[in-house]
Amino acid sequence: MCDKRLCACEKKTMPGFMSPSDERVKALEQAYSEFAKIDSKSLLKKHLTQQVFDMLKCRLTNAGSTLMDVIQSGLKNPDSNVGLYAPDQHAYDVFAALFDPVIEEYHGDFTSTDVHPDLDWGEPEQLGDLDPEGRFVISTRIRCARSVNGYPLNPTMTEAHYRNLEAKVQQALSSLDGELKGTYYSLIAMDKETQQQLIDDHFLFKEGDRFLEAANANRFWPTGRGIFFNEAKAFLVWCNEEDHMRLISMEKGGNLSSVYSRLVKAVTEVGKKIQFSRHQRFGFLTFCPTNLGTTIRASVHARFPKLSEDYAKFEKIANMYNLQIRGTRGEHSESIGGVYDISNRRRLGLTEREVVSEMRNGVLEMIKHEKQLQG
Repeated sequence: MCDKRLCACEKKTMPGFMSPSDERVKALEQAYSEFAKIDSKSLLKKHLTQQVFDMLKCRLTNAGSTLMDVIQSGLKNPDSNVGLYAPDQHAYDVFAALFDPVIEEYHGDFTSTDVHPDLDWGEPEQLGDLDPEGRFVISTRIRCARSVNGYPLNPTMTEAHYRNLEAKVQQALSSLDGELKGTYYSLIAMDKETQQQLIDDHFLFKEGDRFLEAANANRFWPTGRGIFFNEAKAFLVWCNEEDHMRLISMEKGGNLSSVYSRLVKAVTEVGKKIQFSRHQRFGFLTFCPTNLGTTIRASVHARFPKLSEDYAKFEKIANMYNLQIRGTRGEHSESIGGVYDISNRRRLGLTEREVVSEMRNGVLEMIKHEKQLQG
């Protein structure tokens, strides 16, 4: 059970600290005991030692979240790569003894003393076109996530939170003009046929992810969820899927300047209407600790049929530029016709400009090798 002396000590050192009930602590201890017997390669399993568990089991965030809320997805899904989520923004500080080593390992030596740099978009026009001849790059896509100040993260949001936040996001998006001007579609009012078509077209998210479900991130579905897109479907916003907002810019071909410029403009304009959650160390805060800092995922779908035949060399180039190689349909999928999804691995500890430049330079290197192999 909770060591009352420990909790009393923590109350003095942590502003607003409260302790969960003995019943909740007992349930947490039982769940951890069972998890300890299970084989798992997750970062949760690696870093939630008995010592760390005993340190954190009596803690409660200012939104009422316990350690169970942080780790429950990993407990239910031992095949998770990471296995923990932040149920609210305060959790990153209250449960830092667990989050910090996981974040450090995942993001590549971002230590407990490191601080994420200030926002720096750079100059999008300097990025150019990755593949002006159109031989290799099929499409380019850049997205970032944002959480909104004043609202907890998904697992601790009420139905009223979802409704109010959706209205706030919809109002902000309605002010966009020019190429960003578009329409917001609320999921709760969307017919199933339209919804399925948007999913099939890879524009819309869908319910059912077991990791998010186990983390209590799918509550009150589809209330408060929706999608915004411009007429060209080159700019999209997802509302209350995994994060409060996912802003996405994409188009066919390899014109990285065009895609990135559109995203920068959109995030800047929306940011004038909505205040985003930002942590003093981790940059922009999101629900998943793998997606902090810039929160940017810059990617291309590109053909590398020759280079991928020597997969070790393919991976070596990717690793040189901190890139991730996925199959044609993303994570856990196979390549079809030598087409791969190539994206940045690092998001935290470097600027937005550096993230996108890293992806650019790595893809250009891959294209160079593919050209040489094709002769």
